[in-house]
Amino acid sequence: MIHHPLLPRFGCLLAALAIAFSACLAAPSTAIADAHSPEEMGLQIALQAQERGGGFGDFTARQTMILRNRQGQESQRDVRMKVLEVDGDGDKTMFVFDQPRDVKGTAFLVHAHPHDSDDQWLYLPALKRVKRISSSNRSGSFMGSEFAYEDMTNQDVEKFTYKYLRDETCGDLTCSVTERAPVGKGSGYSRQVVWHDRDELRIWKVEYYDRKNAHLKTLTISDYQLYLDRYWFAGRMDMVNHLTGKSTVLNWSDYEFRTGLDDSDFTQTSLRRAR
Repeated sequence: MIHHPLLPRFGCLLAALAIAFSACLAAPSTAIADAHSPEEMGLQIALQAQERGGGFGDFTARQTMILRNRQGQESQRDVRMKVLEVDGDGDKTMFVFDQPRDVKGTAFLVHAHPHDSDDQWLYLPALKRVKRISSSNRSGSFMGSEFAYEDMTNQDVEKFTYKYLRDETCGDLTCSVTERAPVGKGSGYSRQVVWHDRDELRIWKVEYYDRKNAHLKTLTISDYQLYLDRYWFAGRMDMVNHLTGKSTVLNWSDYEFRTGLDDSDFTQTSLRRAR
């Protein structure tokens, strides 16, 4: 699945953005149990969640994005999404906005890289040009939502350092709570606290702390469904900004897997032609 927080690999968006999504052991593995330090345990949990998410090939989905201001007023955006796994590199992802009219045809393309900065481009139909998103701008709001550009891509294991904090009850489940800190300099976060359930390693909650270590946002993930007898993908993601009082809900639907997507569907040319 996806760890994008929005997606674990892209599903537990994202998962990022994934980021996000993940699957199927009934108990912590021997590797986790044998880890001796909190750092080793945190890393093993992240590695296992990412490993479970691999092998889906490609998928498409639909997304309804609901933006709420501090007063509770709402606006809605309808989005199409497609993802391609890339051997030896990060996934390729494209978002295309269908509604409302003022954003129709806007498209966002990500080429994720585990060891380097992701490549991100935004096509703006009103200007008829593709804008590259620089690393310094990736902490900014994605299309007016409470998700940042850096949230809309894979949360690859290599992009963080890890520390296991504790186990605790989360609803009817038991979750392992870990802390991850971004390695790259361009992140808007100092750290994130992540709740994985111990049985399936799905992400249920992420707390985001800004560069001053203030609790900035909380992402809550729910309505998981199992696909292809292996991959747990979320149906809903709620991101709340504690500083502004604004929130964004992502509702996911119409997942289709192994549709035959290839690299040609994820170029700057295809970004311009996305409709």
